[in-house]
Amino acid sequence: MDAQEPSDFHEGLAQAEEAAINPHKEWDRGRAEPPEVRDDGFGGRMLNLYRRDHTEAVLRNSAVFSTRVVAESMGPFMGPLMLGMDGDEHTAYRGLVSRAFRSSALARWETELVAPIVNELLDGIAPRGRADLVAELTQRFPTRVIAGIMGVPLDDADQFRLWSEQVSAGPLYPEVGHEASQAMRDYLRPIVEDRKVNPRDDLISDIIHAEIDGQRLDDEHIYGFLLLLMPAGAETTSRELGIALTVLLTHDGWLDRLQTDWSLLDQVIEETLRWESSAPLATREATEDTEVDGCPIPAGTRLMMTMTSANRDERVYPDGDRWNPDREQPVPHMAFGWGRHLCLGMHLARLEMRVALPAILDRLPGLRLDPDAEPPLIRGVAFRGPEELHVVWDV
Repeated sequence: MDAQEPSDFHEGLAQAEEAAINPHKEWDRGRAEPPEVRDDGFGGRMLNLYRRDHTEAVLRNSAVFSTRVVAESMGPFMGPLMLGMDGDEHTAYRGLVSRAFRSSALARWETELVAPIVNELLDGIAPRGRADLVAELTQRFPTRVIAGIMGVPLDDADQFRLWSEQVSAGPLYPEVGHEASQAMRDYLRPIVEDRKVNPRDDLISDIIHAEIDGQRLDDEHIYGFLLLLMPAGAETTSRELGIALTVLLTHDGWLDRLQTDWSLLDQVIEETLRWESSAPLATREATEDTEVDGCPIPAGTRLMMTMTSANRDERVYPDGDRWNPDREQPVPHMAFGWGRHLCLGMHLARLEMRVALPAILDRLPGLRLDPDAEPPLIRGVAFRGPEELHVVWDV
């Protein structure tokens, strides 16, 4: 055996760990260099884009830069999904779900689901004075909200979240992804069949009974919607709430400022979304020969955009790597994407954070990091957030 192999192996692990904790180093370098199409190592071409103007140009031009690459990677696990649709097809299917996230619906969800769920979860931990907020709150809260909107029993939300995470990991772990996809379908089938005959005031019923060009969705499209909604609507928000709590707990003075002046809450939320998106990556595929900023892009090239890098672009956000809710005249960020695939659930995500943060700080007085635990780390590349957030408070 090569005597250097163990050292090389551990060095590789250390580099991978560093990249997961701080991909910003690579993203910062990418913004400083001109775009260049490269061999992806699998016989294809790849272009990584990090700057705000480059990212926005691609996401605005859905006619040339297609989302079909998303359908190719996730379709085997989710079935037909809206994220992989383009043009009129995408517009039609997006309209089916958009009604659940309109302003009047959000007002109802706030009083019927969002506030009661976060307070119920806080009821379970508030008397203890110590908790891992990721495991006991931020992972569970948005999952239950989405389950309630869909019409899935809230008691099953944690299991549903686990399946959703496994489905999302399908491209990396196909066997696990397929098993979880089938388990979700088996679980949802009796609910879907019941709603076909006995519709209720929930999203599953809306999807089943909605029509596109006079036709209702077939089962494959129904399940495609439902398998997408949980990871898209819960995982990203749970991670972003964890990021918000982490940054507040690690930036001296901000918890006190916020509790003294809640008018700062929206600034804190928007700056957190800009500074660290829980789902920073977006992929597209060029449908024809084109270019971005003078860089030739052959048809078939896959493009990877990093929204968090675009959100820290110094050309748009001076001192962009610094979390600073006091920024003057902030430019709209790209945490929820851009163009026609702008995240449909962005208003719900903001609502959940606006409700949860005051409730947490009110119910857990003197909230602070647990001195006996390791400090929290925001980590990940495709999905970012703290894996643990150990805290204590006064009881």
